[in-house]
Amino acid sequence: MLHLKQCQHLKQITQKCLSRIHVKTGKYPQLFLSRTFALAELRKSWHSIYSLVGDKNIILMGPPGAGKTTVGRIIGQKLGCCVIDVDDDILEKTWNMSVSEKLQDVGNEQFLEEEGKAVLNFSASGSVISLTGSNPMHDASMWHLKKNGIIVYLDVPLLDIVSRLKLMKTDRIVGQNSGTSVKDLLKFRRQYYKKWYDTRVFCESGASPEEVANKVLSAVKRYQDVDSETFISTRHIWPKDCEQKAPMKFFSEAVIEGLASDGGLFVPEKEFPKLNCGEWKSLVGATYIERAQILLEKCIHPADIPAARLGEMIETAYGENFACSKIAPVRHLSGNQFILELFHGPTGSFKDLSLQLMPHLFAHCIPPSCNFMILVATSGDTGSAVLNGFSRLNKNDKQRIAVATFFPEDGVSDFQKAQIIGSQNENGWAVGVKSDFDFCQTSIKRIFQDSDFTGFLAVEYGTVLSSANSINWGRLLPQVVYHASAYLDLVSQGFISFGSPVDVCIPTGNFGNILAAVYAKTMGVPIRKFICASNQNHVLTDFIKTGHYDIRERKLAQTFSPAIDILKSSNLERHLHLMANRDGQLMRRLFNQLEEEHHFQIEKILVEKLQQDFVADWCSEGECLAAIHSTYNTSGYILDPHTAIAKVVADRMQDKTCPVIVSSTAHYSKFAPAIMQALKIGEINQTSSSQVYLLSSYNALPPPHEALLERTKQQGKVEHQVCAADVNVLKNHVEKLVQNQFI
Repeated sequence: MLHLKQCQHLKQITQKCLSRIHVKTGKYPQLFLSRTFALAELRKSWHSIYSLVGDKNIILMGPPGAGKTTVGRIIGQKLGCCVIDVDDDILEKTWNMSVSEKLQDVGNEQFLEEEGKAVLNFSASGSVISLTGSNPMHDASMWHLKKNGIIVYLDVPLLDIVSRLKLMKTDRIVGQNSGTSVKDLLKFRRQYYKKWYDTRVFCESGASPEEVANKVLSAVKRYQDVDSETFISTRHIWPKDCEQKAPMKFFSEAVIEGLASDGGLFVPEKEFPKLNCGEWKSLVGATYIERAQILLEKCIHPADIPAARLGEMIETAYGENFACSKIAPVRHLSGNQFILELFHGPTGSFKDLSLQLMPHLFAHCIPPSCNFMILVATSGDTGSAVLNGFSRLNKNDKQRIAVATFFPEDGVSDFQKAQIIGSQNENGWAVGVKSDFDFCQTSIKRIFQDSDFTGFLAVEYGTVLSSANSINWGRLLPQVVYHASAYLDLVSQGFISFGSPVDVCIPTGNFGNILAAVYAKTMGVPIRKFICASNQNHVLTDFIKTGHYDIRERKLAQTFSPAIDILKSSNLERHLHLMANRDGQLMRRLFNQLEEEHHFQIEKILVEKLQQDFVADWCSEGECLAAIHSTYNTSGYILDPHTAIAKVVADRMQDKTCPVIVSSTAHYSKFAPAIMQALKIGEINQTSSSQVYLLSSYNALPPPHEALLERTKQQGKVEHQVCAADVNVLKNHVEKLVQNQFI
């Protein structure tokens, strides 16, 4: 039960949450309270800022051989607090016999029960507690410990544990039966460790107990410091008075809001977390899911999403819905070129890598008593990916989260259009717009910034607008993982040793995919050059070469690669903000000028800084088709048009002194007419479904995409709404969708 003082504190938090929405707060005061924000604020009141632990216990959890006892003693010395080893100080004193004798006496199942009872009868505060390896297998005792403790998981590589147990001459551990190897048992136990931890310490091979102890203290400090990881707008102007803080937004708020109120994009206030060389090496043999858990835990504070819950979301996102168990495999193409296959998700594009996870992040972060309408602009692939991702939420979440995707009615491929329309479901709709992608994206930004309209929806319908485009931080962040994973796969496959540089070549229009690679580099992945590949809409290439972003005389061209048919690149603002040392005033000036005058020029020093890491070029339609044809003839591999553009540019711009990873952003089946034209296949006038089936018979690499083939079977006449290129018309559609879904 909360004390009165804490209740008053909660009321203040509610008012603070409401202050970002320009409506009167008296009518729906409960709607906008972010539960994670409230919990974070309350948690802050439970801990003294002058004490690392206070009355809480630091509870070390991990497999036998993880070093819990040794590390616990070092931490106890550093903090000057009591150290309790469950084996020595609780179990053996309770039983008057050794743990091994007890195990031999009663057997596995009875041992776990009696071990749990002994822990239930124990209590402590302000101590360091080293658990046994089997404690986490007893639910009641773990809940008992968790009430007054911060559980730290010492995550030691499996091979290290096996080696240590051999040195310790441990012949049997709890749960090990005849015929069960230690390795298999440890793998089985990991599910229990993942269930209970509050924070993880990733113990790379060779780390000393002292180093691990320091990591534990840092992890506990981070866990308790709920204000340590905040977000600001790219257009935030830093006050001259250094004591005046920037408006704080937590991860959960950045995900919910999508776009900052000043029109900027949310970015971390501090630098990206870094992994050291040993930590990266320990991830070489890890699965994609394991890599994602480690990297995203470092980027998302547990006050926003508890680590164990985040792990569950990641396992759900990257499961059987991906056709390849490696999720984003790397395939050697030829010479020094490697293809990062990002199309094995349910809708066949790289957008699945983020949009299978982002809906779960979003559903966790939003307040429980409020409806949300997600607005998405798509140039082709995002539409079906976001509709698919949000359709996989549980029933309760789907009742309070709906999605509207706006796409250029005549600006996507026939297959993409059919896929977007066919992906409509009980909480998601597709709306065609008689314009291009830039209009769709700009209109959604204007809708977000229209405080009268958003306030009206909030008060009248109890509905808040948000976004799932890459302007939303929760959408962009998961993309960092596959760039890091690709590098680790090259190391794992023996093509390079860790620390050797690679280049990446990415077809990009909105700059999100290539920006995720930049963030991977800041975390420690040794990427040398970022090669930006454009099609005929090469505004980004021209900008990287000149520093002049100019769309005054440009008309958007429709190409074989519609996902990068973009003139206004949203995520470029994030990168310029990073390069310009977080100069929000400069971002305001540049992007206001782009909006009003349709161009801007950055200073020479920034151009030089940009060109240190980036090179860029563009590819014509003819060159794109020729690359598809020649690659198939030489390697039997079919590139989609976006990947073909990246290959052409990589061939032209990369100096072949190191490997280059080419991002393959979509499966070729989505662009069957272009592929058939490139391969000079005569039956080009067939229906899109017939074309996809014809291509699947070619026995080419990559194999046919089963989910896309299934989609062709479902292509009946599906209705969708079409609207004029008018922001007010789009707003009317949004209001009608809100009414139909939530009222």
